[in-house]
Amino acid sequence: MKVTEEIRGFKAANISSDGIAELKEAARKARIWSILATSVAKSGHPAGALSSTDIYMTLLGAANVTPQTANNIDRDRIVVSHGHTSAGFYSALAAYGFFKPEDMYSNFRRTGSPFHGHVERVVPGVDWGTGNLGQGLAAGVGFALAARARGSKARTWVVMGDGEQVKGQVAEARRIAVKEELTNLVAVVDWNDIQISGHINEVMPCNLPELWKADGWQVIECDGHSFAKIYGAMKAAAEYNGCAVVLCRTVMGKGVSFMQNIPKYHGKPVSGDELAAALNELGGTMEMFEKAVEARRGAMPKGREEAEETVVLDLGTPRTYTKDDKKDNRGAFGTALAEVGALNYKKADRTPILVFDCDLAGSVKVDGFEKACPDNFVEIGIQEHSAATAAGAASTAGVVTVWADFGVFGADEVYNQQRLNDINHTNTKTVLTHVGLDVGEDGMTHQCIDYVSLFRNMFGWKVVVPADPNQTDRATRWMLAEVGNVCLAMGRGTLPVVLKEDGTPFYGDGYKFEYGAIDTLRDGKDAVIISMGHFAGRAIVARDLLAEQGVSAKVLHCATPLGMDDKELIKLIGDLPVVTCEDHNADTGIGSIVAMELARAGKAVKIVNMGVTHYGLSGPNEEVLAEMGLTPQDIADVVKGLLK
Repeated sequence: MKVTEEIRGFKAANISSDGIAELKEAARKARIWSILATSVAKSGHPAGALSSTDIYMTLLGAANVTPQTANNIDRDRIVVSHGHTSAGFYSALAAYGFFKPEDMYSNFRRTGSPFHGHVERVVPGVDWGTGNLGQGLAAGVGFALAARARGSKARTWVVMGDGEQVKGQVAEARRIAVKEELTNLVAVVDWNDIQISGHINEVMPCNLPELWKADGWQVIECDGHSFAKIYGAMKAAAEYNGCAVVLCRTVMGKGVSFMQNIPKYHGKPVSGDELAAALNELGGTMEMFEKAVEARRGAMPKGREEAEETVVLDLGTPRTYTKDDKKDNRGAFGTALAEVGALNYKKADRTPILVFDCDLAGSVKVDGFEKACPDNFVEIGIQEHSAATAAGAASTAGVVTVWADFGVFGADEVYNQQRLNDINHTNTKTVLTHVGLDVGEDGMTHQCIDYVSLFRNMFGWKVVVPADPNQTDRATRWMLAEVGNVCLAMGRGTLPVVLKEDGTPFYGDGYKFEYGAIDTLRDGKDAVIISMGHFAGRAIVARDLLAEQGVSAKVLHCATPLGMDDKELIKLIGDLPVVTCEDHNADTGIGSIVAMELARAGKAVKIVNMGVTHYGLSGPNEEVLAEMGLTPQDIADVVKGLLK
């Protein structure tokens, strides 16, 4: 489109009359495509798509992103927070040549098509997959933080719906943006006053301008169907030295008279006579619809194949802790993180590391990184939902992100956000401390006893539960360079270093962390004890107790329950009885995974899964674990019971 030559990067003071005419004609066609897409699919949100069309058309013409630069790391990024308006955004992208409009509207919501019902990154021009309302601004914060860390001039635009403005995560993100002085972030709200259940003030009243003003944003209001006004407002927001939001007054269903301001069309496609009438008003025809229906039976269009993220870091030299060292895993993590951070801080040829904290820096041991790399440390406060999303989005924009938090906050509380990170194929590193009963006195509200199962429910997360400070150090360095989502989980307590039988550190010099590996800590011929995390040390003590009674137990440890080598597992177990032990729900952690792998292999062996069977008490770690029946003596007794 020629109009982009004058407005790209907001270089023109105003859009020319010819440019406005071109935008109007392109928007008319885009509205036809939106109606066709939802009607051919027989599902979707047509009225919202029509409402946002003029916003999308203006933004895509002026932002620094084109079909040729859609994968460029320094492009402007556009987040569509109200992802249900996908037909509208896809149509605007088609108008600017990102793909053929016929490919989109003929295959919208078709099984196997890249044009999903809500915006997804597989579509060229889509930077963040959304649909769960309220998360888009936090993703935008992440993109803006990543650009700043890389020294990029790229700007992030977040287009939002008005119905989602009352969600708590939006407020979190607003505050973070102002606190971090993100002048490279602009929010744009489609303010049509209608959501699925009716008008905004009937569903959940809010003073939209005052919400943003209260959190320190510059508020700019405009007519959301005037290209001149939208452009002027966006330009003013982009040039404002602070955080600015553009509130666009729009009409739901704009362009089709009988759909305008009618809530039922929010999520209801038109068909029959209504479809014919809608297309006629927009200058389309039923013949276009019939051809699209026929094309839907044809070849499937292909989506975008994104290049895999690359990470360039100096990981330093692993530390080795001895049997005389009194260290907890979180301390070993914090030391390794700070060392790697310092080695790479502000070096042009290295990938920046961003660390996010939620008011727990000293407890989760990221305070060392804060001292070594102050400009790459982001303090978010007690706002976990936005922390999870921002860290995820930033990790797809050229930085390594680490978010450390207590287990109940970084897994349980933000399960939906972590699920969206999984869907978006992010590269974030979530570090959970204080997991399991190892939180002791904090009690049941803080006992994260389900973190393995939560990430197990997803499809792309790797989970690492190290045995001691040495394995933690090496797993941390591995994690920082690993592509994909990784959760590193550990308790709070001080742990003994896991030793070989000769007294040297098992995970010391010469050990290399490998995802999926199963470590044989002790050999044996009568039974197998399989441990996870800090239970490795308990399993060894139990093995020694058994040895005093003439029982030879093999002790295995697997730090990666979701990636465990199944063939190696079956080989190591053979036909021996098995006891699994872990500081996790006994029915959903490594014990359940071992049992499933045995069943899949057709192995009939005796097995007992030891772990957390109810919410724990509040008290010293050892007492809480003893009440749960998880002492080394308890493990030894269960093994003896199996052998009987």
